[in-house]
Amino acid sequence: MAGNKIKVWTTGLLALILAVMLSACGANGKNAENKGDQVSQQPGQTATAQEPPGKTVYPLTIKDATGQEFTFKKAPDKIVSVSPAETEALFAIGLDKEIVGVSDYSDYPEAATKKPKVGGIMKPNEEAIIAANPEVVFAGISLSEQATTKLRDLGIVIFKTEPKTVEDIMANIELYGKITDHQKEARAVTDKMRADVAEVKNGVKNIGKGQKLRVYVEFSPGWTVGKGEFMDELISLAGGENVAATQKGWYQISEENIIAANPDVILYSKNVKDDKTGQTLGDIIKARSGWDQISAVRLNRVFAVDDNLMSRPGPRVTEGLKEVAKGVYPEIFK
Repeated sequence: MAGNKIKVWTTGLLALILAVMLSACGANGKNAENKGDQVSQQPGQTATAQEPPGKTVYPLTIKDATGQEFTFKKAPDKIVSVSPAETEALFAIGLDKEIVGVSDYSDYPEAATKKPKVGGIMKPNEEAIIAANPEVVFAGISLSEQATTKLRDLGIVIFKTEPKTVEDIMANIELYGKITDHQKEARAVTDKMRADVAEVKNGVKNIGKGQKLRVYVEFSPGWTVGKGEFMDELISLAGGENVAATQKGWYQISEENIIAANPDVILYSKNVKDDKTGQTLGDIIKARSGWDQISAVRLNRVFAVDDNLMSRPGPRVTEGLKEVAKGVYPEIFK
């Protein structure tokens, strides 16, 4: 089977994983006019995500990742999230009663599971969103232009984000805090995240370039992530080298290329299983023809990780970073 693209197993969970990955990672962000969130300053305020946390001064005018400009006259009382990453971020900064709808895939924290569901980025439930009558909808860049236009034409604020780095993720969380007047809570979250990053960086600081282990990530059968996405950055921050970084974004691999790359460590989603056989993704990886030649398989360095921690650009992404670091260098991160 070497040299051929891997067949993608059809499982219910696989569909969920792919939907979450595509929405969370901004896979369809080619039309973004402006990478990252920008803040237009109003008189009497210095509007940047890095300012000391305090009370938000309204009106607040902000651009989203597409360059669309919005003015908030007050902190929104009714918020919808169509991405699980945004849902996690909003709850993490102390919002709950303000949240009137969440993505179908929003399963964390527990309180999110009790909120009304409004579809997801790939298939938003426009009627449910309209019925929720939100003052703002937080979404990833992959929310379709058709849905975005329809909802904006009805006067609903669709605020899109497209984080490509861990710093982007933290800046977005602080931006949500600014929009909702939860700046102190947001800074507490990002302070913890920055501490996680510093801990991992400190642990791998003495690993030389020639000593870095080669890492391969697979979160759905036959799919990996290359450069230009925050998950690739997680591998780098953890002191590894992503063997899939020869290409950009999420892409379908060939077995032959991975065998040739010979990764030292393989990380895979612990939540993906084949519906018919019950095999885990780890079992599937190890059983592939020729993959027993790969160092990671021969030395049993194939580790399951929580894909929600790694694939969602939210407040738990630095916990995912720590999991990656532990999988790559267990002798350092015990």
